[in-house]
Amino acid sequence: MPSLWVDADACPRAAREIIVRAAERTATPTWFVANHAVPLPPSKWVKGLAVSQGFDAADNEIVERIQRGDLLITSDLPLALEAIEREARVMTTRGEALDANNIRARVQMRDFMETLRASGEHTGGPSGYSDADRREFANALDRWLARQR
Repeated sequence: MPSLWVDADACPRAAREIIVRAAERTATPTWFVANHAVPLPPSKWVKGLAVSQGFDAADNEIVERIQRGDLLITSDLPLALEAIEREARVMTTRGEALDANNIRARVQMRDFMETLRASGEHTGGPSGYSDADRREFANALDRWLARQR
């Protein structure tokens, strides 16, 4: 059974709860990696991994540990790209699949928007985490877990 890896630094609480319930229900090894302790219930299947403070420390730990076929849950596009290059699956907390066909365009758009912001342009941020986002994520995670059985 592949493992679930969660970039926990920016994972919404609602998504974290969905992941924990799904991991328990399906007995899936799950790791929440962050540069701080993430509140998690006691579990045989769900573990937290707090890494040292530092730029991309959590991302680097995930990249070092993730394996082919594992699933990474993140909205961090450069991290997603590295995981995809290691033949892992990637999903955002909104249930969007990131893969070799769409990741490079997404990273380029991110870089372009970052350049606009650096030049003083106000580009806004992502929308809030809605009930529809939660449903889409839960359904996408359930579909991925069902395919692993």
